[in-house]
Amino acid sequence: MQLKDAKILVIDDDADVLTAIRLLLKPFVAEILTEKNPGNLVSIISDRKFDIIILDMNFNGLVNTGNEGIFWLNKIKEISPDTDVILITAYGDIDLAIRSLKEGASDFIVKPWQNQKVIESIREMLQNKKKAGSKSLKSNSKGEKIVGESEEILEVFSKIKKVAPTDANILVLGENGTGKDLVAKAIHENSNRKGKPFVKVDVGALTSTLFESELFGYKKGAFTDAREDRKGRFEAANGGTLFLDEIGNISLRQQARLLTVLQNRHITPLGSNEVIPVDIRLICATNLDISELSDENKFRKDLIYRINTVDLIIPPLRNRGTDITLLCRYFLEQYSEKYTKGPFKLDQGFLKKLKNHSFPGNVRELQFVIERAVIMADSNLLKESDLSFSVIESTFPHEEIQDMRLDTVEKNTILKVIDKNKGNISKSAKELGITRAALYRRLDKYDL
Repeated sequence: MQLKDAKILVIDDDADVLTAIRLLLKPFVAEILTEKNPGNLVSIISDRKFDIIILDMNFNGLVNTGNEGIFWLNKIKEISPDTDVILITAYGDIDLAIRSLKEGASDFIVKPWQNQKVIESIREMLQNKKKAGSKSLKSNSKGEKIVGESEEILEVFSKIKKVAPTDANILVLGENGTGKDLVAKAIHENSNRKGKPFVKVDVGALTSTLFESELFGYKKGAFTDAREDRKGRFEAANGGTLFLDEIGNISLRQQARLLTVLQNRHITPLGSNEVIPVDIRLICATNLDISELSDENKFRKDLIYRINTVDLIIPPLRNRGTDITLLCRYFLEQYSEKYTKGPFKLDQGFLKKLKNHSFPGNVRELQFVIERAVIMADSNLLKESDLSFSVIESTFPHEEIQDMRLDTVEKNTILKVIDKNKGNISKSAKELGITRAALYRRLDKYDL
């Protein structure tokens, strides 16, 4: 993003500071809004989208500890996690600076500031936002995206960008609803085969007879209902990508037939002796764990090696931290447009209930939850009562703990993970599925 296109919000209870920053930035940016009262922050950013928020760390002049700024920083990240925040203060306290960065701030400047340094800092921040492109990854030509900013999903983005230009066979692993099909499409769209066919087959739903006719095609008269020649999915995908979904559910006989085709790189349609060469990039997906696929009574190891040059593990939504809020707003925008309703504001109770849900159905469940909320909403403010979860999905099983209060469960889990990782905060945060900043907040919350 260019500086001239940026929308910036400045919050400071000093009118002189607001005037100074507004006069400094107004010639360079598309829009700059100033606000003296931080209490209005929530309503402002719920209504409008800003690229950067410049936030004072102390308000009212009563307790100059910086805690006020960090409190409002957390509010911003809760409502709009993809907005960059620059904190400003008159106190060059390095500990406070480090703490604010851990809490999610993008930068930290000290008053009195150098005008040129502020401008350059903002310009660099916007350029990095553009380079990263990390909030979403285009999945297909229809504009579908994989949305997220958590460390776990960014690692998936990174792997996709590395493997997409190659012709390596990919195995996508993940629970139902995590978006394995979108990952497969994203690999194709970012590959050298883009523009060629992308053919998806749910092989787990095919019977033995349908498996061969669907994948390899058939000639007229090959069986009773074969009234004309038909190409199989392998031939249809020639030059492009073949995506075999639910690969873990096919029988050993089907596995043997598939392995032969992958080794020889040609197919023979049913009812024919003609050998047809095929050039495809293979992507497979399953909701089974790799350890289950390693059981030779269920799955051939030689086929695993053939389809699994690289594996991509898609994390469950419950392990993706702020991605829940990010995805919520993404789907909210989609369905507001689809049903010509909104724009919607989100009540804090709505967001809290959303974050406390374990989402056993993952992103797919969240998508349907938001669509239902938009359809059933009586007003443009979505409240906790507007959010309902389907009984179809079973609750994610938690370890049995005598004290089942949420705070106690969370505290005990954090202690166990940190102890397991011998105090390493980075490893512990990754295992917990949250950012380092989020883990620091919880350590402070529970006085650990």
